[in-house]
Amino acid sequence: MTAACVLERLAGWMPPLRVTNDELPASWGVSDDWVRSRTGVVSRHRAGPGVSTSDLAAEAAERVLGGDRRVDTLILATSTPDHPLPATAPALAARLGLGTAAAFDVSAVCSGFVYALATAAGLVTAGISERVLLVAADVYSTLLDPEDRSAGIVFGDGAGAFLMRRGEAGEPGALLGFDLGSDGAHADLIRVSAGGSRHRATGQSPADGDHFFRMRGSEVYKHAVIRMTGSVRSLLDQVGWHPHDVDRFVGHQANARILASVRERLGIPAQNSVGNLQEVGNTGAASIPLALAQAHSDGLLPPGRRVLLTGFGGGLTWGSTALIWPDLSPTPTPRP
Repeated sequence: MTAACVLERLAGWMPPLRVTNDELPASWGVSDDWVRSRTGVVSRHRAGPGVSTSDLAAEAAERVLGGDRRVDTLILATSTPDHPLPATAPALAARLGLGTAAAFDVSAVCSGFVYALATAAGLVTAGISERVLLVAADVYSTLLDPEDRSAGIVFGDGAGAFLMRRGEAGEPGALLGFDLGSDGAHADLIRVSAGGSRHRATGQSPADGDHFFRMRGSEVYKHAVIRMTGSVRSLLDQVGWHPHDVDRFVGHQANARILASVRERLGIPAQNSVGNLQEVGNTGAASIPLALAQAHSDGLLPPGRRVLLTGFGGGLTWGSTALIWPDLSPTPTPRP
């Protein structure tokens, strides 16, 4: 049989501090109804002072590993690393007691989880890795401009973790295929301008606000809908599914209107969509694994369900994958 990368366990974690729409800064001039109608978000979680991406990642990883440390590779999907360098993954591996396991970061913004899954699949099917710990974590609260309500109402902090193993193609939990893409011509739509070599090479001090997250929302909306829809269609052709074959559709939890537009264009019924945007907001690379961890904990992913995942993020980047949901052990809900 052909080797495949198979889902063995999953878990999620969100920091305890929950911020509802009613608790957003008064200076933003927003109401609960206003935020809900534009984004679908009711609350989001925030990491406390001194809490970094690796802290959230470690919480999710500990929950998925339990007492099992048989991991030969750790992949961390994040756009908010603890430091510009070195990568955060090696320190996370040491913190988890994984010895000399290979460890590296994957940066594809909100598509990072799907890109990391594809990377894990390549390592496993090539015979390089037997068991891969994949963690997706972001602390977007560290990048947000306190005066920017457009991003502040949407983004939250969180982490999700998948434990993947080498298995056989066709068994439940095996990743069935991938569609990945990018369009760097639109890199300016989602950006943090300061902090990288491009800015440092100028020798100039950053302009006010250049170290904050910036997004041109209306243009991002259009690209997200087009790219995720196209990516899903390509993947469905690849794996031989029709839209009506999809039992559970899990898109990147960015905005309720984006998700609805993608689902409607694909012809997937609303009742087949799974997500937690309302409770946690946009958690970056962590959004898809967090949604899956919560859905699994809530009993919404029985074994045998055909599950479709799709993401979109800065870069621009996008990607989709699919699997038949395996019979997994119960895991604690990611709600703190």
